[in-house]
Amino acid sequence: MQGRTFAIGDIHGEIGHLRTLLERMGPFDEDDTLVFLGDYVDRGPHSRQVIEFIRHELPETGVRIVALRGNHEDAWLRVIDEGWDGFVLPPSNGCLACLRSYTGGPVAPPHDYPRSETEWEHLIQGTFFPRDVIDWMRSLPYWYEDDHAIYVHAGLPQISGGFPHPSDVQKRSSLLWTRTREFFQGYRGKTCIVGHTVTSLLPPELSHHAPRKDDDLWVGEQVIAIDTGCGKGGFLTAIELPELFVWESREPLRHQRAQRWFATPP
Repeated sequence: MQGRTFAIGDIHGEIGHLRTLLERMGPFDEDDTLVFLGDYVDRGPHSRQVIEFIRHELPETGVRIVALRGNHEDAWLRVIDEGWDGFVLPPSNGCLACLRSYTGGPVAPPHDYPRSETEWEHLIQGTFFPRDVIDWMRSLPYWYEDDHAIYVHAGLPQISGGFPHPSDVQKRSSLLWTRTREFFQGYRGKTCIVGHTVTSLLPPELSHHAPRKDDDLWVGEQVIAIDTGCGKGGFLTAIELPELFVWESREPLRHQRAQRWFATPP
């Protein structure tokens, strides 16, 4: 019999929120699984520490770990392989914060820019990442599935009017970047847990499906979205399956059971 699965949303360099969340959820049993939905880096000040914690410290607890690829890891690999100024230069993407977590530079406030030619070069080429971290990012799977659910960073693309299983998606990057109302409203397959889209930014016609406030996780008929803005002034959320218990890093501590809400048919 499969144990519990804890799906954890976008962390974005916020090691404090990650540690708080895990302390509240633990201790874990040997048959439990932690599924991270990607986006470990950028925006928050501790991208390096988040990656080191997930790769080296957390495995020492004995819990099973599945770390998925997010669109920010995918984007950095593109920067490294071919260059992508359009990703690293906009301050809203928080890439400078990631760089400085590795180089030891000052914490990057919002809308800050590189302060030296060396920072510019490192930023637009991604040369500050250690080789083992680059290899780790390349190894991250695009999706995961267990008895409880399908887990993917962003969602499933709509193809020919339907939503294929992630194993049948030819353009795998779409699993990391898609952001469509049709998926949240129209998907009717096996429960799918996603991050990527901050729940408070979901279209207005979907907002009433949040169980309490617009900064909570979003629970639709078969889609559960758990990016609650960590790294953007929000907090980190996890959902425990199969019981649908919700865990959060924010104060005051709340431990509630998510309710199934039903999206309006498209």
